[in-house]
Amino acid sequence: MKRIFLASATTLMFVASAQAASVSPAVVYDQAGKFDKSFNEGVYNGVTKFTKETGIKVREFEPKNEAQVEQGLRRLAKRGLSPIVAVGFSMASALEKVAKDYPDINFTIIDMVVDLPNVQSVVFKEHEGSFVVGALAAMSSETDKVGFVGGMDIPLIRRFACGYEQGVKYVTSNAEVFQNMAGSTPSAFNDPTKGSELAKSQFSKGADVVFAAAGGTGIGVYQAAKDEGKLAIGVDSNQNHIQPGTMLTSMVKRVDLAAYNTYMDAKEGKWAPGVRVLGLAESGVDWALDEHNKALVSADMQAKVEQIRSDIVSGTISVHDYMSNSSCDL
Repeated sequence: MKRIFLASATTLMFVASAQAASVSPAVVYDQAGKFDKSFNEGVYNGVTKFTKETGIKVREFEPKNEAQVEQGLRRLAKRGLSPIVAVGFSMASALEKVAKDYPDINFTIIDMVVDLPNVQSVVFKEHEGSFVVGALAAMSSETDKVGFVGGMDIPLIRRFACGYEQGVKYVTSNAEVFQNMAGSTPSAFNDPTKGSELAKSQFSKGADVVFAAAGGTGIGVYQAAKDEGKLAIGVDSNQNHIQPGTMLTSMVKRVDLAAYNTYMDAKEGKWAPGVRVLGLAESGVDWALDEHNKALVSADMQAKVEQIRSDIVSGTISVHDYMSNSSCDL
């Protein structure tokens, strides 16, 4: 019996090892690159965590232009790498083509839904997290005027803006919310100079807190806020450390978990296609409080924000989703 048990244990160890070895993960970042201090870097943090915990290397590809996205996905799939994480809504068309050509390869796309039997789509309730930071912005504003700088003008970014405005006006009903988008192409997510210009324009109108949902473009917003002695709100990753004392908070979007869970689920044989929606209740979005911004958030403000957060999760507060009907009627 002892020999049988040992043999069985050895077999199980071999099978587990083989399963782990069969996972050959990869990731394709968007054109902003994995060190954009925002969306892509959040995914990179999930990649790094997975590799650190498992010892399994994740093959990375950073396209320099849109054409290289499909080329990169196809090259990785051809090599048999799986699962492959595609970072961002703009990869949907390319991923759909490649996923159809490689039905035995598993793909996960973040921020867009692709309905195929070998694709997992991870999307977030950005409007919920944006409502929370909007409420905090209103609490912090001395002028009752705040701003929003978006990246590419698309429904996804409008969802951030709409949630933010709802949160602001939940606290201060007569507040003004200035909104600007950096552009109409993906490059709008990687233009710090434009971000700085838009933020300064909003500051000149009286805004004293600006939320940037703009990827790398937000770096210019944060610098402008520091230069003007105003406050800024980061996005996606916890960006409080970028300008300590200037960053009121960050609307954290856990794209790191989306990547990490994809790889870990695959390693454990649990990966499945379909749509995963992550909001406040699933810890997919949240606000960030740490040593870099705690001096800006009083105990009373923190308590109010946490109550609002709790009320959204419970359904007491209903946050309108711009993408449900492409409007933000308040």
